Amino acid sequence: MTVEGRVGGGGKDKFPVGMRVLAVDDDPTCLKVLENLLRRCDYHVTTTGQAATALRMLRENKDQFDLVISDVHMPDMDGFKLLELVGLEMDLPVIMLSANGETQTVMKGITHGACDYLLKPVRLEQLKTIWQHVIRRNTKNRGSDNDDAGQKGPNAEGENGGANRNKRQSRRDRDDNGDDGDDSDENSNDNGDSSSQKKPRVVWSVELHRKFVAAVNQLGIDKAVPKKILDLMNVENITRENVASHLQEVPAVSEKDEYGCK
Repeated sequence: MTVEGRVGGGGKDKFPVGMRVLAVDDDPTCLKVLENLLRRCDYHVTTTGQAATALRMLRENKDQFDLVISDVHMPDMDGFKLLELVGLEMDLPVIMLSANGETQTVMKGITHGACDYLLKPVRLEQLKTIWQHVIRRNTKNRGSDNDDAGQKGPNAEGENGGANRNKRQSRRDRDDNGDDGDDSDENSNDNGDSSSQKKPRVVWSVELHRKFVAAVNQLGIDKAVPKKILDLMNVENITRENVASHLQEVPAVSEKDEYGCK
């Protein structure tokens, strides 16, 4: 039975009770002590004194173990090598166990993929919580599966997801430009009066202002109305409202002062 089944099931064997641990240590005394402590935690324990044997058992009995706890220094195979092979061939949490607590050795175990590094003599309190590594690994794997499904599966927004994103992007663009109108307003004004649509902002350059002044002087200040000025200027992308606004902002102009300055 898998970890998921034992965690979620309503049977008598409730995880972490019965968690299947493979313990590896070439020292018979240390291995026996470790086995007894693990059994006191209500784990199901399998032991071996050789790393090579442990690897064979794992290969031949896939899905039969939840966690491996191994000594670091063993004659037939280094514990780090076992850790490396387990990491490459199967997805099991591995805890390293050693009397060597030097930082370099501990770091080697962690960098090789060990989920924990315990110093001998190991204590019962430490072994009572090692089941968390199984849950953590299982949760991580489920998260990875969900991520893959999300990438390969259909768009959560449906067939119109792309169109909806484009609409939202267009709305954000309008907001950035200071336009508070919505899509319905734009559609309703497609065939309407151009004066009701939002006009592009006009920048009154020196050249544009010169044309404005020339039109005003040609008409005369008394007859210079926005529509006539616009006709004489003959400039694209400029409206009667633009001319009227500029006419109010600019003081009386003459041929002698084409920039409208006094």
